[in-house]
Amino acid sequence: MTLRFVEACKLPNRFGVFTLHGFEDTDTGIEHLAITHGDIADGTPVLARIHSECLTGDSLFSERCDCGYQLEAAMRQIVAEGRGLILYLRQEGRGIGLLNKIRAYKLQDEGADTVEANEQLGFPADMRDFGICQPMLAHLGVKSLRLMTNNPRKLESMRQHGLMVVERVPLQVGRNPHNTDYLDTKANKLGHLMKPAVAYRAPHRKADGGASAPERETA
Repeated sequence: MTLRFVEACKLPNRFGVFTLHGFEDTDTGIEHLAITHGDIADGTPVLARIHSECLTGDSLFSERCDCGYQLEAAMRQIVAEGRGLILYLRQEGRGIGLLNKIRAYKLQDEGADTVEANEQLGFPADMRDFGICQPMLAHLGVKSLRLMTNNPRKLESMRQHGLMVVERVPLQVGRNPHNTDYLDTKANKLGHLMKPAVAYRAPHRKADGGASAPERETA
């Protein structure tokens, strides 16, 4: 894998003013993004999220998942802290791509869970490669993270690539009647670190994108 930095620009949105950094994996042609706020290269641990692209959740407001809620909550928390970053990886559908994700959703409509649907299409449950984060973080001058995630695979991948995760910050937002089974499957089959459903049931997304602030947990 060879990652090439392309350019950076300002990105003001309803949460604050960010900087958008563009990268290209020259082996695959896939483009990835880093979204930063404040001074993240001062040597102290950075509040961060590794977010896999979810067109349906991030842009189309789908409630079949919690992705859009997590992205919004991460941006709000970063602005509240005054610094932080999001690595936005183009790995739709846990790596199977957008059209296969639609096929997987159809299988879920017929009764499969999110893991079974991927497997029925001939894919592993999770095909994502988080190793691409290492050169992105190196370019940004970041060596240690306070990582907003419920996924232990992300924690382990960062450690395997020489990045220190000093704290896991749970990001449990957006549970609703349409994604309860999906979230439970992630916990039961993929090992995501989540509390029981009754402990963090959340309302639908507000019109202004409001979301609950994440909790903190020492790694």
